[in-house]
Amino acid sequence: MDYATLKQRHRQERGEFHPNLSLRVHRALSWLQRAELADDVDGKFIFLWIAFNAAYATEVHEEHRITEKLVFAEFLEKLVSLDADDQLGKLVWEEFPGSIRVLLNNRFVFQGFWDYQNRVISQQDWEGHFDRARVAAQIALGKQDTTTVLGITLNRTYTLRNQVIHGGATWNSSVNRDQLRDCVAFMSKLIPVILTLMMDNPGTLWGDACYPVVQSY
Repeated sequence: MDYATLKQRHRQERGEFHPNLSLRVHRALSWLQRAELADDVDGKFIFLWIAFNAAYATEVHEEHRITEKLVFAEFLEKLVSLDADDQLGKLVWEEFPGSIRVLLNNRFVFQGFWDYQNRVISQQDWEGHFDRARVAAQIALGKQDTTTVLGITLNRTYTLRNQVIHGGATWNSSVNRDQLRDCVAFMSKLIPVILTLMMDNPGTLWGDACYPVVQSY
């Protein structure tokens, strides 16, 4: 699946969608298209993450605000429960099992490693956290627990997202190519599946989109 295929479907079906769903898909598709046009892996990664954010992010009142990781974990859980054809499972277990295992063993996309580098925690602490996280990931992989594996993988991707978006990496750097390539390959397949599942389930409550369109008068 690519932008053109999904956009054609959206045009055909959006009249039947709730405005919030249509807006989410429209925005996410615009960034997916931009990612497909990018000729550098850094740009692709940034645009793919924005597409993912456009799909899942919900406007939450400040007093009820929860962490972003929890929001997208709940979003993934909902998607897996709606995935009658196991599209996410096939993506994880047939197309990317090797890449996911490599990513889960990459210390440079594990937040604890950077907490240690910044002297927030000790070397013993970060290595213990990393070992426990790897065990948890291996158990989830062994059980073919799609929701947990996707959540762990996106948590790693979120660490890379923070590095890039917050200026903690250099464009076209030689030191982070492996993790960027793995994350781009995964997200370029994941996001079309997410948008397909959302359009397959227009009756599901997806929540208010962030920053709704406001008409000027």
